[in-house]
Formats: sequence, structure tokens, C-alpha cells
Amino acid sequence: MHERRIPEWLRHAPTPSVRGFASLSGTEAIARGILVSVFPIEMYRTLGDAVAVSRTYFLIGLLSLAAGLMVPFAARFIARRHIYITGTLLFAGGAITAATQSTLIVPALTAITVATVMLFVCFNAYVLDYIARSELGRCETSRMFYGALGWTVGPVLGVFLLGIWRPLPFLISAAAATAMLGVFLWMRLGNGKLITRSRTPPVNPLSYLPRFFAQPRLVAGWIFAVIRSCGWWVYVVYLPIFAVKSGLGETLGGIALSVSNGMLLVTPLMLRWMQRRSVRYAVRLGFVLGGLSFCAATVFAGTPWVAVLLLFVGSFYLILLDISAGLPFLLAVKPSERTEMSAIYSSFRDVSGIATPGLAWLVLLVAPLSAIFAAGGVALLLTGWLATRLHPRLGQARLKVGPATVARTPEPEPAE
Repeated sequence: MHERRIPEWLRHAPTPSVRGFASLSGTEAIARGILVSVFPIEMYRTLGDAVAVSRTYFLIGLLSLAAGLMVPFAARFIARRHIYITGTLLFAGGAITAATQSTLIVPALTAITVATVMLFVCFNAYVLDYIARSELGRCETSRMFYGALGWTVGPVLGVFLLGIWRPLPFLISAAAATAMLGVFLWMRLGNGKLITRSRTPPVNPLSYLPRFFAQPRLVAGWIFAVIRSCGWWVYVVYLPIFAVKSGLGETLGGIALSVSNGMLLVTPLMLRWMQRRSVRYAVRLGFVLGGLSFCAATVFAGTPWVAVLLLFVGSFYLILLDISAGLPFLLAVKPSERTEMSAIYSSFRDVSGIATPGLAWLVLLVAPLSAIFAAGGVALLLTGWLATRLHPRLGQARLKVGPATVARTPEPEPAE
């Protein structure tokens, strides 16, 4: 009897690669990108006040932070793949809720925010499991390159579709989240390489904070991620509100964000530029020039178009930071602490989601909306000063600066 042979790709899962993770990130970019300019407008419509919007984002950020820190604790009881799957379903459910019930926009945003941090923790743990340290720079660049379409077309398309039929951008986001689930199942990532059955009681995720604070490189890398994210918060949330209040229309925020994200297409060139110099140089340049652009936007707030243009210039340096500012943390993580430190690292989203609207809330009590841009700019400038303490050759061997350099410089030992 003729024996049928099971195809190799069914018998053995494909080895996760940079391209696979980039594809997974690309579907997430569609799901999130089409809503990134929609939610600030919808929140402003529903709550009717920038102070109320800031207060709501602040409270959602607190909940999201708690959820992110609890992911490693939950991973002791629930397989990592199940956490990721739950995150995609929660994301799709939040988008469908926003599409069907406009009055539930705040709970919908809460669900999507919590889902995002769940996915982010798991995604980073998978990357650290399957991607070699020497490939982390290329993985980050490929991830943003594959996400360029979603982050470029999504913001302006979301606002445009919102004006045609309100539920449409939310339904597209839900469909993209479902596609993200499909890509994840196809990759068959499982529970990662280092997952084993625990023989000790589950560890409280907060117990890893002393280990985190004992490693200055991890702390500095986390601060870079927080302040970079704060810059994006100012740009994504308060630029559309500033445009509406200045009489520039609801679509300007989406257009500006789409054009900014279109620069993701040049991230491979940015990576080559960074490799010819250093991670420290790129991080310093991004924070300093981004901060100066944001501060200048406040100075020219009386001419809204000029202020928007200056913020747009600042976003270019935020994209440079998207490539470079996460590397100091990723290059310093010990393999034995990947899941726990990934959870701590992912908290930068939630900390920035707390700090930015919280600070904006206070600023708006005593100053106009444009002062938020100056507050963000000062934070970027101070972080640029912190970046001067990075090692001048940080990541050069890992990023494969050149054949001669790689051959001459041994791979550094993992950080203690």
C-alpha cells in the first residue's frame, strides 16, 4: 500500500525568523494604526474637553500598567501562547464594541490598551527567545518596515472612514486583529524556548524590580523607551486636539501622523546610518533635536500651521528613536530573565500612558494646550543628556557594523 508522507511543514513548525516576526508586527500595525487618530477624536467628541480626555487616558494607563506587570505572573499558570491569543481576541472585541456602541468608547479603548500590552510582553519575549542578539537591530528595523503600511495609511484612512461611516475603521481593526491571530497560529511559536513547568510557587512580578534597578543599563534603556513613547503620546493625542481647537479640522491630525509614519519606509537607511556611527550618537541626536522641535512648536503656537510643521519635524527624530532607543535595553537583558524583564520593559507604554496625560492634565490647569508640546520637548532634551552616559561603542558588534569590526571585536558577555 502506498504510504502518504506528511509534508515537512506540517510535521515540524518553521523556525521563527526576523521576517516572521515582522509579518506579525505588520498585521498589528494595521489593527492599531487605523484607530490611532480615531480614538483621540472620538474621546474628544464624547467627553467634550481636553482635560477630561487627559484624565481618562491617565486612569486607563494605570490599569494597563497593572495588567502588563501581571503577565509574567499569569504565564506561570497560563501558557504564553494562550495569553497572546487572549490578547488578540480582547483587541478584536474592544474594536467591535467601539463600532457597535459609541457610548462605550472608554471601555473599548480600555480593552484595546490592555490587549496591546499583553501582546507586547509576549512578542518581546518571543523575539528574545528566537532572534540572535546580533540580529536584534535588523529585527527592530524589519518590524517597523513591515508595519509602515499600517502606520502610514491607517491614521488618515481611519479618520476618513470615520466621516463616511463611523463603525468602519473599528471593524477593519477587528479584522486585522483576527488576521494577526492567524499569523501567530501559522508561526506556531508555542510557549518559547525557555518555558518549563515551574517547581516553585509563582513569582510575584514585582519581585524582579530590585534586579531591574540593580542594572543601570536596563534602567537607562527603560527611561529612553518611556520618554520616546511620551513624545509619541504628545504627537498622536494632542496634535489632533490642537488642530481641532485651532480651526485646522479633524483630518489634519490623521494626515500628519500618516505622513510621519510614512518615514518608516526609510528605516533601513536610518539603520545603515546608525551602524556607521553608534547607538549612542543616534539616541542623543534623536532626543535633542526632537526636543528642540517640540519646544519650538509651543513658541509658534500662535501660527498653528507652523506649530504643526515643527511637530512633524520632531516626529522624524522620534522614528529615529524607535530604531535606536530600545536597543540599550534589549542588548542588556540576561537570557534567564527574558519574560520578566520583557514585562518590565513593556511597562514603558503604560508609564508613558500615565505620565503624559497626567502631566498634560496639570499643564492644562494653568496653561494653554500648546504648553504640552513644551513639556514634552523638555523631557526629550533631558533624556538626550542622559544618553551621553551610554558606552560609545554600545551595540556595534551586535549590529554588525562591518566584517572587519565583527572579526576584531568579540561578542560582549550578557549583562550582569
